[in-house]
Amino acid sequence: MRTALAIARKELSIYFTTPWAYAVFTAMLAISSFFFVNGLYEFQRAQEMARQYGWERIPPEFRNLTDGVLVPFWSTVVMITLFVVPFLSMRLFAEEKRNKTFELLMTAPVRPLEIVLGKYLGGLGIITTTLGLTIFFPVLLAIFGKSDSGSALEWGTVLLGYGGLLLWGATCMAVGMFISSLTESQMVAALVTFAVLLPWMLLQGLAQATEEPVRSFISYLSFGAQLQGLMRGVLELKSLVFFFSVIFFSLLLSHRSVEAQRWA
Repeated sequence: MRTALAIARKELSIYFTTPWAYAVFTAMLAISSFFFVNGLYEFQRAQEMARQYGWERIPPEFRNLTDGVLVPFWSTVVMITLFVVPFLSMRLFAEEKRNKTFELLMTAPVRPLEIVLGKYLGGLGIITTTLGLTIFFPVLLAIFGKSDSGSALEWGTVLLGYGGLLLWGATCMAVGMFISSLTESQMVAALVTFAVLLPWMLLQGLAQATEEPVRSFISYLSFGAQLQGLMRGVLELKSLVFFFSVIFFSLLLSHRSVEAQRWA
């Protein structure tokens, strides 16, 4: 495990000493800020309409800041993550192969499992940092927001939604790392990762055109369906099992890929 942590530290140092990570941080903050401000504007407009025409004229989610602003905001960040992760995960193995350092890594006294875990922990650190920047927005609402109940936010819902967001980022990183282990082209790794994750996210829409029990099966396999409950503050065991299963099998496939190339 000590070797894996050393590899993780190396990966994080590479991330934080290149301008690419800071470009991703800036893009994440800029895009999420735009949607956050837009969400606040929609919430304020709904509140004004409620005062004029009555609360029964507006959707119930606009009656508090958590459901009216943060739940839609988390859903937006989920989609932003879908675009960000492929460009963070693409270099994990592909860069090593392009720079011809992968062969040196394979001849070092390091087990493939330690390589995979180390690189994944490094990738997990950078995606956690990237998504961690968005915690600024609920903190801002908690400081300046107002509510008749005395609490601006339902922190249980907020933290569970944020946990779901981190789980989504960790899953995307695991999938992206496996694809990166299959190629030496970083752009190919990024594009294939995106091409895999996007349809997987949208499987729920395909499920609506099918009959039971196929509909339930496809919905269960959809990232979008599994994230819905977490984003709304509902913790379901099946969602946790699903995401951890995808992470586990992605790491297992990455390990098999690295091991196969070691003996190739």
